[in-house]
Amino acid sequence: MADETETGPTPNLEDWQHWTWVMGRAQQMLMEAWADSLKTAQPWPTSPPAWGAFPPAFFGGEAAPAADPVSMMNAGAQAWAKGFEAWGRMVGLQPAAAEKKDRRFAAPEWRDNPLFDQIRQTYLALSDKLLGTADQIEGLDKETRAKLKFATRNFVDAMSPSNFALTNPQVLKKTIESRGENLLKGLGNMLKDIAAGQLTQTKPGVFEVGKNIATTPGKVIRETALYQLIQYTPTTDEVLETPVVVFPPWINRFYILDLSPEKSFVKWCVDNGISLFMVSWKSADESIADATLDDYVLRGQIDAIDTVRDVLGVENVHAIGYCVAGTTLAATLAYLHSKKQQDKVASATFLTAQVDFTLAGDLKLFTGPDTMALLEQLTAEKGYLDGRYMAATFNLLRGRDLIWNYVVNNYLLGEEPPPFDLLHWNSDTTNLPSSWHRAYLQDLYVGNKLAEKGGVRVAGTPVDIDQVKTPSYIQAGREDHIAPPESVWKIMDHFSGEKRFLLAGSGHIAGVVNPPAAEKYCYWTNDRPCGTLDDFVEGATEHKGSWWPDWLAWLKKQSARMVKAEGARIPGEGKLKAVEDAPGRYVREH
Repeated sequence: MADETETGPTPNLEDWQHWTWVMGRAQQMLMEAWADSLKTAQPWPTSPPAWGAFPPAFFGGEAAPAADPVSMMNAGAQAWAKGFEAWGRMVGLQPAAAEKKDRRFAAPEWRDNPLFDQIRQTYLALSDKLLGTADQIEGLDKETRAKLKFATRNFVDAMSPSNFALTNPQVLKKTIESRGENLLKGLGNMLKDIAAGQLTQTKPGVFEVGKNIATTPGKVIRETALYQLIQYTPTTDEVLETPVVVFPPWINRFYILDLSPEKSFVKWCVDNGISLFMVSWKSADESIADATLDDYVLRGQIDAIDTVRDVLGVENVHAIGYCVAGTTLAATLAYLHSKKQQDKVASATFLTAQVDFTLAGDLKLFTGPDTMALLEQLTAEKGYLDGRYMAATFNLLRGRDLIWNYVVNNYLLGEEPPPFDLLHWNSDTTNLPSSWHRAYLQDLYVGNKLAEKGGVRVAGTPVDIDQVKTPSYIQAGREDHIAPPESVWKIMDHFSGEKRFLLAGSGHIAGVVNPPAAEKYCYWTNDRPCGTLDDFVEGATEHKGSWWPDWLAWLKKQSARMVKAEGARIPGEGKLKAVEDAPGRYVREH
Protein backbone atom coordinates (compact mmCIF):
# COMPACT_ATOMS: atom_id res chain seq x y z
CA MET A 1 0.00 0.00 0.00
CA ALA A 2 2.78 2.43 0.94
CA ASP A 3 4.69 1.92 -2.32
CA GLU A 4 1.60 2.32 -4.45
CA THR A 5 0.48 5.52 -2.77
CA GLU A 6 3.94 7.04 -3.00
CA THR A 7 4.66 6.43 -6.67
CA GLY A 8 1.61 4.84 -8.22
CA PRO A 9 1.66 2.19 -10.93
CA THR A 10 2.15 3.36 -14.50
CA PRO A 11 -1.28 3.31 -16.13
CA ASN A 12 -1.78 1.46 -19.38
CA LEU A 13 -4.49 1.88 -22.00
CA GLU A 14 -6.77 -0.61 -20.25
CA ASP A 15 -6.45 1.40 -17.01
CA TRP A 16 -7.38 4.62 -18.78
CA GLN A 17 -10.35 2.96 -20.43
CA HIS A 18 -11.55 1.49 -17.12
CA TRP A 19 -11.35 4.74 -15.15
CA THR A 20 -12.96 6.66 -17.97
CA TRP A 21 -15.83 4.14 -17.83
CA VAL A 22 -16.08 4.53 -14.04
CA MET A 23 -16.37 8.29 -14.37
CA GLY A 24 -18.85 8.01 -17.22
CA ARG A 25 -20.98 5.57 -15.23
CA ALA A 26 -20.98 7.94 -12.26
CA GLN A 27 -22.16 10.80 -14.47
CA GLN A 28 -24.88 8.57 -15.90
CA MET A 29 -26.09 7.60 -12.40
CA LEU A 30 -26.29 11.26 -11.42
CA MET A 31 -28.27 12.16 -14.54
CA GLU A 32 -30.64 9.21 -14.07
CA ALA A 33 -31.28 10.20 -10.47
CA TRP A 34 -31.89 13.80 -11.51
CA ALA A 35 -34.35 12.66 -14.21
CA ASP A 36 -36.18 10.42 -11.70
CA SER A 37 -36.49 13.33 -9.29
CA LEU A 38 -38.21 15.37 -12.01
CA LYS A 39 -40.72 12.57 -12.59
CA THR A 40 -41.58 12.21 -8.90
CA ALA A 41 -41.37 15.94 -8.08
CA GLN A 42 -38.80 15.17 -5.42
CA PRO A 43 -36.30 17.87 -4.47
CA TRP A 44 -32.83 17.59 -5.94
CA PRO A 45 -29.81 19.79 -5.28
CA THR A 46 -29.31 22.47 -7.95
CA SER A 47 -25.74 21.24 -8.28
CA PRO A 48 -24.20 18.08 -6.89
CA PRO A 49 -22.14 18.77 -3.76
CA ALA A 50 -18.43 18.07 -3.70
CA TRP A 51 -18.77 14.79 -1.83
CA GLY A 52 -15.03 14.18 -1.83
CA ALA A 53 -15.61 10.57 -2.81
CA PHE A 54 -14.61 10.80 -6.46
CA PRO A 55 -11.74 12.16 -8.55
CA PRO A 56 -12.39 15.81 -9.57
CA ALA A 57 -13.06 14.82 -13.18
CA PHE A 58 -16.28 13.16 -12.02
CA PHE A 59 -17.80 16.60 -11.62
CA GLY A 60 -15.49 18.68 -13.74
CA GLY A 61 -16.64 17.55 -17.17
CA GLU A 62 -13.24 16.38 -18.42
CA ALA A 63 -13.16 13.43 -20.77
CA ALA A 64 -10.28 11.79 -18.90
CA PRO A 65 -8.23 12.42 -15.77
CA ALA A 66 -5.06 14.42 -16.08
CA ALA A 67 -3.10 11.80 -14.14
CA ASP A 68 -3.61 8.23 -13.10
CA PRO A 69 -6.04 7.87 -10.17
CA VAL A 70 -3.49 6.53 -7.69
CA SER A 71 -1.07 9.41 -8.22
CA MET A 72 -3.91 11.91 -8.13
CA MET A 73 -5.23 10.57 -4.83
CA ASN A 74 -1.74 10.51 -3.36
CA ALA A 75 -1.20 14.10 -4.43
CA GLY A 76 -4.43 15.07 -2.69
CA ALA A 77 -3.34 13.41 0.54
CA GLN A 78 0.02 15.18 0.42
CA ALA A 79 -1.75 18.50 -0.15
CA TRP A 80 -3.89 17.91 2.92
CA ALA A 81 -0.83 17.03 4.99
CA LYS A 82 0.89 20.25 3.93
CA GLY A 83 -2.26 22.20 4.67
CA PHE A 84 -2.46 20.73 8.15
CA GLU A 85 1.20 21.60 8.72
CA ALA A 86 0.57 25.20 7.70
CA TRP A 87 -2.38 25.45 10.08
CA GLY A 88 -0.30 23.95 12.84
CA ARG A 89 2.48 26.50 12.43
CA MET A 90 -0.02 29.35 12.31
CA VAL A 91 -1.74 28.43 15.61
CA GLY A 92 1.35 27.17 17.40
CA LEU A 93 0.17 23.59 17.32
CA GLN A 94 1.76 21.05 19.61
CA PRO A 95 1.59 17.30 18.99
CA ALA A 96 -1.22 15.46 20.77
CA ALA A 97 -0.13 14.74 24.33
CA ALA A 98 -1.48 11.21 24.38
CA GLU A 99 -2.71 8.66 21.88
CA LYS A 100 -6.46 8.81 21.43
CA LYS A 101 -8.82 5.87 21.10
CA ASP A 102 -10.78 6.99 18.08
CA ARG A 103 -12.74 4.56 15.90
CA ARG A 104 -12.28 6.80 12.88
CA PHE A 105 -8.56 6.02 12.90
CA ALA A 106 -8.62 2.44 14.16
CA ALA A 107 -7.33 0.91 10.89
CA PRO A 108 -3.59 0.12 10.99
CA GLU A 109 -3.01 2.09 7.74
CA TRP A 110 -3.43 5.30 9.72
CA ARG A 111 -0.22 4.47 11.60
CA ASP A 112 1.69 2.22 9.22
CA ASN A 113 1.86 4.83 6.46
CA PRO A 114 3.91 7.88 7.60
CA LEU A 115 1.89 10.24 5.42
CA PHE A 116 -1.45 9.25 6.93
CA ASP A 117 0.02 9.01 10.42
CA GLN A 118 1.08 12.63 10.03
CA ILE A 119 -2.39 13.63 8.81
CA ARG A 120 -4.05 11.79 11.69
CA GLN A 121 -1.86 13.23 14.43
CA THR A 122 -2.02 16.76 13.07
CA TYR A 123 -5.79 16.61 12.73
CA LEU A 124 -6.26 15.36 16.29
CA ALA A 125 -3.95 18.02 17.70
CA LEU A 126 -5.65 20.73 15.64
CA SER A 127 -9.06 19.48 16.83
CA ASP A 128 -7.97 19.78 20.45
CA LYS A 129 -6.70 23.29 19.75
CA LEU A 130 -9.93 24.44 18.12
CA LEU A 131 -12.18 22.88 20.76
CA GLY A 132 -10.04 24.36 23.52
CA THR A 133 -10.22 27.80 21.94
CA ALA A 134 -14.02 27.70 22.13
CA ASP A 135 -13.70 27.30 25.91
CA GLN A 136 -11.05 29.98 26.31
CA ILE A 137 -12.63 32.89 24.43
CA GLU A 138 -13.59 35.55 26.96
CA GLY A 139 -16.65 37.74 27.10
CA LEU A 140 -19.20 35.20 25.86
CA ASP A 141 -22.47 34.54 27.62
CA LYS A 142 -23.40 30.94 28.40
CA GLU A 143 -25.75 30.50 25.45
CA THR A 144 -23.33 31.97 22.92
CA ARG A 145 -20.48 29.82 24.22
CA ALA A 146 -22.64 26.69 23.97
CA LYS A 147 -23.50 27.55 20.35
CA LEU A 148 -19.83 28.17 19.54
CA LYS A 149 -18.73 24.88 21.11
CA PHE A 150 -21.45 22.95 19.27
CA ALA A 151 -20.60 24.55 15.93
CA THR A 152 -16.87 24.01 16.48
CA ARG A 153 -17.36 20.36 17.40
CA ASN A 154 -19.48 19.73 14.32
CA PHE A 155 -16.99 21.55 12.10
CA VAL A 156 -14.10 19.53 13.52
CA ASP A 157 -15.99 16.25 13.05
CA ALA A 158 -17.01 17.17 9.49
CA MET A 159 -13.45 18.08 8.50
CA SER A 160 -11.93 14.82 9.72
CA PRO A 161 -9.58 13.38 7.07
CA SER A 162 -11.39 10.07 7.50
CA ASN A 163 -14.43 11.63 5.78
CA PHE A 164 -12.67 12.22 2.45
CA ALA A 165 -11.49 9.67 -0.06
CA LEU A 166 -8.22 11.43 -0.79
CA THR A 167 -7.17 11.41 2.86
CA ASN A 168 -8.57 8.08 4.05
CA PRO A 169 -6.10 5.22 3.45
CA GLN A 170 -8.84 2.60 3.79
CA VAL A 171 -10.83 4.23 1.00
CA LEU A 172 -7.74 4.57 -1.19
CA LYS A 173 -6.89 0.92 -0.65
CA LYS A 174 -10.46 -0.17 -1.40
CA THR A 175 -10.57 2.01 -4.52
CA ILE A 176 -7.36 0.50 -5.87
CA GLU A 177 -8.36 -3.07 -5.05
CA SER A 178 -11.89 -2.78 -6.45
CA ARG A 179 -10.84 -0.51 -9.34
CA GLY A 180 -13.40 2.10 -8.33
CA GLU A 181 -16.32 -0.27 -7.76
CA ASN A 182 -16.65 0.99 -4.18
CA LEU A 183 -17.10 4.55 -5.47
CA LEU A 184 -19.90 3.54 -7.83
CA LYS A 185 -21.62 1.52 -5.12
CA GLY A 186 -21.19 4.43 -2.75
CA LEU A 187 -22.68 6.85 -5.25
CA GLY A 188 -25.62 4.50 -5.68
CA ASN A 189 -26.10 4.38 -1.91
CA MET A 190 -25.92 8.15 -1.70
CA LEU A 191 -28.48 8.67 -4.47
CA LYS A 192 -30.89 6.26 -2.78
CA ASP A 193 -30.56 8.18 0.46
CA ILE A 194 -31.11 11.51 -1.29
CA ALA A 195 -34.29 10.12 -2.87
CA ALA A 196 -35.48 8.80 0.51
CA GLY A 197 -34.49 12.00 2.30
CA GLN A 198 -32.75 10.01 5.02
CA LEU A 199 -29.36 8.51 5.77
CA THR A 200 -29.31 4.69 5.80
CA GLN A 201 -27.96 3.46 9.13
CA THR A 202 -28.81 -0.23 9.02
CA LYS A 203 -29.20 -2.88 6.34
CA PRO A 204 -32.62 -2.45 4.68
CA GLY A 205 -35.22 -5.20 4.66
CA VAL A 206 -33.94 -7.11 7.68
CA PHE A 207 -36.40 -5.98 10.34
CA GLU A 208 -40.18 -5.93 10.15
CA VAL A 209 -42.55 -4.79 12.86
CA GLY A 210 -44.63 -7.72 14.09
CA LYS A 211 -42.29 -10.35 12.64
CA ASN A 212 -38.88 -10.01 14.28
CA ILE A 213 -39.34 -6.80 16.30
CA ALA A 214 -42.37 -5.73 18.37
CA THR A 215 -43.46 -9.36 18.63
CA THR A 216 -44.62 -9.62 22.25
CA PRO A 217 -48.13 -11.16 22.07
CA GLY A 218 -51.06 -8.91 22.89
CA LYS A 219 -54.13 -7.15 21.53
CA VAL A 220 -55.11 -3.61 20.70
CA ILE A 221 -58.14 -3.06 22.94
CA ARG A 222 -58.84 0.60 22.23
CA GLU A 223 -58.29 2.91 19.28
CA THR A 224 -58.78 6.67 19.24
CA ALA A 225 -57.79 9.38 16.79
CA LEU A 226 -54.63 9.91 18.87
CA TYR A 227 -53.50 6.48 20.04
CA GLN A 228 -54.01 2.74 20.20
CA LEU A 229 -53.89 0.97 23.55
CA ILE A 230 -52.17 -2.42 23.58
CA GLN A 231 -52.77 -4.96 26.35
CA TYR A 232 -50.13 -7.70 26.50
CA THR A 233 -50.91 -11.36 27.13
CA PRO A 234 -49.74 -12.56 30.56
CA THR A 235 -47.20 -15.37 30.71
CA THR A 236 -47.43 -16.01 34.46
CA ASP A 237 -50.21 -17.58 36.52
CA GLU A 238 -50.41 -14.52 38.72
CA VAL A 239 -49.80 -10.84 38.02
CA LEU A 240 -49.45 -7.68 40.06
CA GLU A 241 -52.90 -6.32 40.80
CA THR A 242 -51.90 -2.77 39.89
CA PRO A 243 -51.18 -2.65 36.14
CA VAL A 244 -48.49 -0.64 34.39
CA VAL A 245 -49.28 1.77 31.54
CA VAL A 246 -46.36 2.86 29.36
CA PHE A 247 -46.35 6.20 27.54
CA PRO A 248 -43.56 6.22 24.96
CA PRO A 249 -42.49 9.44 23.25
CA TRP A 250 -44.78 10.42 20.37
CA ILE A 251 -41.71 11.51 18.41
CA ASN A 252 -40.70 7.83 18.03
CA ARG A 253 -42.28 4.40 17.66
CA PHE A 254 -43.13 2.60 20.90
CA TYR A 255 -41.24 -0.55 19.98
CA ILE A 256 -37.93 0.79 21.22
CA LEU A 257 -39.22 -0.93 24.36
CA ASP A 258 -40.13 -4.08 22.43
CA LEU A 259 -37.26 -4.83 20.05
CA SER A 260 -36.09 -8.43 19.77
CA PRO A 261 -37.34 -10.73 22.56
CA GLU A 262 -33.87 -10.65 24.12
CA LYS A 263 -33.93 -6.84 24.39
CA SER A 264 -37.61 -6.28 25.03
CA PHE A 265 -38.55 -4.36 28.17
CA VAL A 266 -42.16 -5.25 27.37
CA LYS A 267 -41.52 -9.00 27.34
CA TRP A 268 -39.38 -8.78 30.47
CA CYS A 269 -42.19 -6.98 32.33
CA VAL A 270 -44.79 -9.51 31.23
CA ASP A 271 -42.53 -12.43 32.15
CA ASN A 272 -42.09 -10.88 35.59
CA GLY A 273 -45.79 -10.84 36.35
CA ILE A 274 -46.81 -7.32 35.30
CA SER A 275 -50.16 -6.57 33.65
CA LEU A 276 -48.73 -4.33 30.96
CA PHE A 277 -50.41 -1.81 28.68
CA MET A 278 -48.67 0.24 25.98
CA VAL A 279 -49.81 3.40 24.23
CA SER A 280 -48.97 3.46 20.52
CA TRP A 281 -49.28 7.06 19.31
CA LYS A 282 -50.59 7.83 15.86
CA SER A 283 -48.04 9.36 13.49
CA ALA A 284 -49.44 12.80 12.79
CA ASP A 285 -51.41 13.49 9.64
CA GLU A 286 -54.05 16.09 8.76
CA SER A 287 -56.55 14.44 11.12
CA ILE A 288 -54.57 15.37 14.25
CA ALA A 289 -52.53 18.28 12.91
CA ASP A 290 -54.15 20.65 15.43
CA ALA A 291 -53.45 18.46 18.50
CA THR A 292 -52.20 20.32 21.58
CA LEU A 293 -50.93 19.61 25.09
CA ASP A 294 -54.56 19.26 26.20
CA ASP A 295 -55.02 16.40 23.76
CA TYR A 296 -51.93 14.48 24.87
CA VAL A 297 -52.83 14.95 28.55
CA LEU A 298 -56.62 14.56 28.53
CA ARG A 299 -57.41 12.51 25.44
CA GLY A 300 -54.11 10.69 25.58
CA GLN A 301 -52.62 9.89 28.97
CA ILE A 302 -55.63 10.36 31.25
CA ASP A 303 -57.93 8.62 28.78
CA ALA A 304 -55.58 5.60 28.68
CA ILE A 305 -55.27 5.57 32.49
CA ASP A 306 -59.04 5.65 32.92
CA THR A 307 -59.49 2.97 30.25
CA VAL A 308 -57.15 0.56 32.01
CA ARG A 309 -58.71 1.26 35.40
CA ASP A 310 -62.15 0.54 33.99
CA VAL A 311 -61.17 -2.58 32.04
CA LEU A 312 -59.46 -4.24 35.02
CA GLY A 313 -61.69 -2.78 37.72
CA VAL A 314 -58.77 -1.31 39.67
CA GLU A 315 -58.46 2.00 41.49
CA ASN A 316 -55.15 3.05 40.00
CA VAL A 317 -52.24 2.25 37.71
CA HIS A 318 -48.47 2.62 37.64
CA ALA A 319 -47.51 5.01 34.82
CA ILE A 320 -44.24 5.16 32.86
CA GLY A 321 -43.29 8.21 30.80
CA TYR A 322 -40.31 8.01 28.45
CA CYS A 323 -38.57 11.20 27.27
CA VAL A 324 -41.12 13.81 26.09
CA ALA A 325 -43.97 11.58 27.24
CA GLY A 326 -42.43 11.81 30.72
CA THR A 327 -42.56 15.60 30.47
CA THR A 328 -46.23 15.34 29.57
CA LEU A 329 -46.78 12.82 32.38
CA ALA A 330 -45.54 15.43 34.85
CA ALA A 331 -48.17 17.84 33.52
CA THR A 332 -50.76 15.06 33.74
CA LEU A 333 -49.91 14.34 37.37
CA ALA A 334 -50.01 18.05 38.22
CA TYR A 335 -53.42 18.35 36.55
CA LEU A 336 -54.75 15.31 38.43
CA HIS A 337 -53.51 16.79 41.70
CA SER A 338 -55.27 20.06 40.92
CA LYS A 339 -58.50 18.09 40.39
CA LYS A 340 -58.00 15.92 43.52
CA GLN A 341 -57.74 12.86 41.26
CA GLN A 342 -54.10 12.01 41.95
CA ASP A 343 -55.03 8.59 43.37
CA LYS A 344 -55.61 7.36 39.81
CA VAL A 345 -51.84 6.94 39.55
CA ALA A 346 -50.19 4.78 42.21
CA SER A 347 -46.67 5.60 41.05
CA ALA A 348 -44.89 7.25 38.16
CA THR A 349 -41.66 6.23 36.46
CA PHE A 350 -39.73 8.77 34.42
CA LEU A 351 -37.23 7.48 31.87
CA THR A 352 -34.76 10.16 30.69
CA ALA A 353 -37.50 12.77 31.09
CA GLN A 354 -37.19 16.50 31.79
CA VAL A 355 -39.59 18.88 33.52
CA ASP A 356 -37.22 21.81 34.11
CA PHE A 357 -35.26 22.76 30.98
CA THR A 358 -32.69 25.08 32.54
CA LEU A 359 -29.91 22.57 31.79
CA ALA A 360 -31.47 20.82 28.79
CA GLY A 361 -28.24 20.56 26.80
CA ASP A 362 -27.52 20.90 23.09
CA LEU A 363 -31.12 20.48 21.93
CA LYS A 364 -31.78 23.98 23.25
CA LEU A 365 -29.54 25.20 20.43
CA PHE A 366 -32.31 24.17 18.01
CA THR A 367 -34.99 26.37 19.58
CA GLY A 368 -34.02 29.81 18.33
CA PRO A 369 -36.05 32.13 16.08
CA ASP A 370 -34.50 30.67 12.92
CA THR A 371 -35.59 27.16 13.93
CA MET A 372 -39.11 28.29 14.72
CA ALA A 373 -39.36 30.09 11.39
CA LEU A 374 -38.15 26.97 9.58
CA LEU A 375 -40.70 24.81 11.39
CA GLU A 376 -43.43 27.23 10.38
CA GLN A 377 -42.31 27.01 6.78
CA LEU A 378 -42.02 23.20 6.77
CA THR A 379 -45.47 22.66 8.27
CA ALA A 380 -47.45 25.48 6.70
CA GLU A 381 -49.13 23.33 4.06
CA LYS A 382 -50.08 20.12 5.90
CA GLY A 383 -49.98 21.15 9.54
CA TYR A 384 -47.57 18.46 10.67
CA LEU A 385 -43.80 18.03 10.66
CA ASP A 386 -42.16 15.27 8.65
CA GLY A 387 -40.37 13.09 11.20
CA ARG A 388 -37.22 12.94 9.07
CA TYR A 389 -36.38 16.48 10.14
CA MET A 390 -36.41 15.47 13.80
CA ALA A 391 -34.31 12.41 13.00
CA ALA A 392 -31.75 14.60 11.26
CA THR A 393 -31.62 16.88 14.31
CA PHE A 394 -30.97 13.99 16.70
CA ASN A 395 -28.34 12.59 14.33
CA LEU A 396 -26.59 15.96 14.29
CA LEU A 397 -26.20 15.83 18.07
CA ARG A 398 -23.91 12.85 17.54
CA GLY A 399 -22.72 13.58 14.03
CA ARG A 400 -19.47 11.62 14.31
CA ASP A 401 -21.30 8.35 15.08
CA LEU A 402 -24.67 8.85 13.38
CA ILE A 403 -23.70 10.77 10.23
CA TRP A 404 -20.03 10.69 9.26
CA ASN A 405 -19.56 7.06 10.21
CA TYR A 406 -22.15 6.14 7.57
CA VAL A 407 -20.86 8.62 5.01
CA VAL A 408 -17.53 6.77 5.11
CA ASN A 409 -18.98 3.28 5.23
CA ASN A 410 -21.89 3.70 2.81
CA TYR A 411 -20.64 6.32 0.35
CA LEU A 412 -16.84 6.06 0.32
CA LEU A 413 -16.30 2.38 0.98
CA GLY A 414 -19.49 1.46 -0.87
CA GLU A 415 -20.58 -1.00 1.80
CA GLU A 416 -23.91 -1.74 3.44
CA PRO A 417 -24.25 -1.04 7.14
CA PRO A 418 -24.78 -4.15 9.26
CA PRO A 419 -28.30 -4.99 10.48
CA PHE A 420 -29.06 -3.32 13.82
CA ASP A 421 -32.58 -3.28 15.25
CA LEU A 422 -32.01 -0.16 17.35
CA LEU A 423 -30.90 1.85 14.33
CA HIS A 424 -33.82 0.48 12.31
CA TRP A 425 -36.06 1.95 14.99
CA ASN A 426 -34.06 5.19 14.92
CA SER A 427 -34.78 5.54 11.20
CA ASP A 428 -38.48 4.62 11.54
CA THR A 429 -39.65 8.18 11.95
CA THR A 430 -43.02 9.56 13.01
CA ASN A 431 -44.66 12.83 12.03
CA LEU A 432 -45.46 15.47 14.65
CA PRO A 433 -48.41 17.88 15.02
CA SER A 434 -46.80 21.16 14.12
CA SER A 435 -48.53 23.54 16.54
CA TRP A 436 -47.93 21.24 19.51
CA HIS A 437 -44.32 20.62 18.51
CA ARG A 438 -43.60 24.33 18.24
CA ALA A 439 -45.39 24.98 21.52
CA TYR A 440 -43.35 22.24 23.19
CA LEU A 441 -40.11 23.86 22.06
CA GLN A 442 -41.20 27.44 22.70
CA ASP A 443 -43.05 26.99 26.00
CA LEU A 444 -40.95 24.27 27.60
CA TYR A 445 -37.43 24.36 26.14
CA VAL A 446 -37.25 28.13 25.72
CA GLY A 447 -39.80 29.47 28.20
CA ASN A 448 -39.36 26.69 30.80
CA LYS A 449 -42.99 27.28 31.75
CA LEU A 450 -43.66 23.82 33.18
CA ALA A 451 -41.18 24.63 35.97
CA GLU A 452 -43.21 27.74 36.87
CA LYS A 453 -46.26 27.59 39.10
CA GLY A 454 -49.20 28.05 36.75
CA GLY A 455 -46.88 28.57 33.79
CA VAL A 456 -48.69 25.80 31.89
CA ARG A 457 -52.45 25.35 31.65
CA VAL A 458 -54.26 22.11 30.90
CA ALA A 459 -57.85 22.60 29.75
CA GLY A 460 -57.65 26.09 31.21
CA THR A 461 -56.43 24.87 34.59
CA PRO A 462 -53.03 26.17 35.76
CA VAL A 463 -50.82 23.33 36.96
CA ASP A 464 -47.94 23.23 39.43
CA ILE A 465 -45.53 20.30 39.26
CA ASP A 466 -44.16 21.22 42.71
CA GLN A 467 -47.44 19.90 44.13
CA VAL A 468 -46.95 16.39 42.69
CA LYS A 469 -46.82 13.90 45.56
CA THR A 470 -47.06 10.72 43.47
CA PRO A 471 -44.23 8.30 44.35
CA SER A 472 -41.75 8.63 41.50
CA TYR A 473 -38.87 6.60 40.10
CA ILE A 474 -36.53 8.81 38.08
CA GLN A 475 -34.00 7.22 35.73
CA ALA A 476 -31.29 9.18 33.90
CA GLY A 477 -28.52 8.13 31.52
CA ARG A 478 -24.99 9.12 32.51
CA GLU A 479 -24.01 9.80 28.88
CA ASP A 480 -27.38 11.07 27.67
CA HIS A 481 -26.92 13.87 25.12
CA ILE A 482 -30.67 14.44 24.63
CA ALA A 483 -31.83 14.60 28.26
CA PRO A 484 -28.62 15.25 30.23
CA PRO A 485 -28.60 13.70 33.72
CA GLU A 486 -28.23 17.10 35.39
CA SER A 487 -31.43 18.15 33.62
CA VAL A 488 -33.33 14.99 34.54
CA TRP A 489 -32.19 15.44 38.14
CA LYS A 490 -34.24 18.63 38.38
CA ILE A 491 -37.37 16.53 38.84
CA MET A 492 -35.96 15.94 42.32
CA ASP A 493 -36.10 19.71 42.94
CA HIS A 494 -39.78 19.95 42.03
CA PHE A 495 -41.83 16.90 42.99
CA SER A 496 -42.76 16.82 46.68
CA GLY A 497 -43.55 13.13 47.11
CA GLU A 498 -41.35 10.06 47.60
CA LYS A 499 -38.64 9.95 44.94
CA ARG A 500 -35.97 7.47 43.92
CA PHE A 501 -33.27 8.62 41.52
CA LEU A 502 -31.15 6.18 39.55
CA LEU A 503 -28.26 6.93 37.23
CA ALA A 504 -27.80 4.34 34.49
CA GLY A 505 -24.76 3.73 32.36
CA SER A 506 -24.80 4.76 28.68
CA GLY A 507 -27.22 7.20 27.09
CA HIS A 508 -30.75 8.06 26.04
CA ILE A 509 -31.55 4.71 24.45
CA ALA A 510 -29.00 2.09 25.51
CA GLY A 511 -29.22 3.35 29.08
CA VAL A 512 -32.92 2.46 29.06
CA VAL A 513 -32.91 -0.62 26.83
CA ASN A 514 -30.48 -2.67 28.91
CA PRO A 515 -31.91 -6.13 29.67
CA PRO A 516 -30.46 -8.05 32.62
CA ALA A 517 -29.45 -11.01 30.44
CA ALA A 518 -27.09 -8.78 28.44
CA GLU A 519 -24.99 -8.05 31.55
CA LYS A 520 -23.98 -4.69 30.08
CA TYR A 521 -23.24 -1.31 31.60
CA CYS A 522 -24.03 -0.59 35.24
CA TYR A 523 -26.08 1.79 37.35
CA TRP A 524 -25.66 3.89 40.47
CA THR A 525 -27.92 4.39 43.48
CA ASN A 526 -27.64 6.53 46.57
CA ASP A 527 -30.17 6.08 49.37
CA ARG A 528 -28.94 9.07 51.36
CA PRO A 529 -30.60 12.48 50.91
CA CYS A 530 -28.82 14.44 48.18
CA GLY A 531 -29.28 18.06 47.27
CA THR A 532 -27.57 17.90 43.90
CA LEU A 533 -26.55 15.40 41.24
CA ASP A 534 -22.92 15.91 42.26
CA ASP A 535 -23.82 14.92 45.82
CA PHE A 536 -25.60 11.85 44.47
CA VAL A 537 -22.63 10.78 42.35
CA GLU A 538 -20.12 11.40 45.12
CA GLY A 539 -21.84 9.00 47.50
CA ALA A 540 -23.34 6.60 44.94
CA THR A 541 -22.99 2.83 44.98
CA GLU A 542 -22.19 1.18 41.66
CA HIS A 543 -24.13 -1.93 40.62
CA LYS A 544 -23.23 -4.14 37.68
CA GLY A 545 -25.75 -4.85 34.94
CA SER A 546 -29.28 -3.68 34.28
CA TRP A 547 -31.32 -1.31 36.44
CA TRP A 548 -34.58 -3.09 35.53
CA PRO A 549 -34.61 -5.39 38.60
CA ASP A 550 -34.07 -2.38 40.87
CA TRP A 551 -37.12 -0.73 39.33
CA LEU A 552 -39.22 -3.89 39.69
CA ALA A 553 -38.29 -4.17 43.38
CA TRP A 554 -39.29 -0.53 43.88
CA LEU A 555 -42.56 -1.08 42.01
CA LYS A 556 -43.47 -4.04 44.22
CA LYS A 557 -42.84 -1.93 47.32
CA GLN A 558 -45.55 0.41 46.09
CA SER A 559 -48.11 -2.38 45.72
CA ALA A 560 -47.18 -6.04 45.92
CA ARG A 561 -50.60 -7.72 45.87
CA MET A 562 -50.96 -10.43 43.20
CA VAL A 563 -54.09 -11.66 41.42
CA LYS A 564 -54.87 -14.52 39.05
CA ALA A 565 -54.04 -13.84 35.41
CA GLU A 566 -57.55 -14.52 34.15
CA GLY A 567 -60.69 -12.79 32.95
CA ALA A 568 -60.04 -9.16 32.05
CA ARG A 569 -56.32 -9.74 32.55
CA ILE A 570 -56.42 -11.60 29.24
CA PRO A 571 -56.51 -9.15 26.30
CA GLY A 572 -59.95 -8.98 24.72
CA GLU A 573 -61.73 -10.87 27.51
CA GLY A 574 -62.69 -7.81 29.52
CA LYS A 575 -65.12 -4.98 28.74
CA LEU A 576 -63.19 -4.03 25.62
CA LYS A 577 -62.88 -6.58 22.86
CA ALA A 578 -59.77 -6.90 20.75
CA VAL A 579 -59.50 -4.48 17.84
CA GLU A 580 -56.53 -6.30 16.30
CA ASP A 581 -53.35 -8.13 17.27
CA ALA A 582 -50.39 -6.29 18.70
CA PRO A 583 -48.45 -4.29 17.65
CA GLY A 584 -51.38 -2.71 15.83
CA ARG A 585 -51.64 -0.59 12.71
CA TYR A 586 -50.68 2.82 14.12
CA VAL A 587 -47.08 1.72 14.58
CA ARG A 588 -46.92 0.83 10.88
CA GLU A 589 -48.35 4.10 9.58
CA HIS A 590 -46.14 6.82 8.10
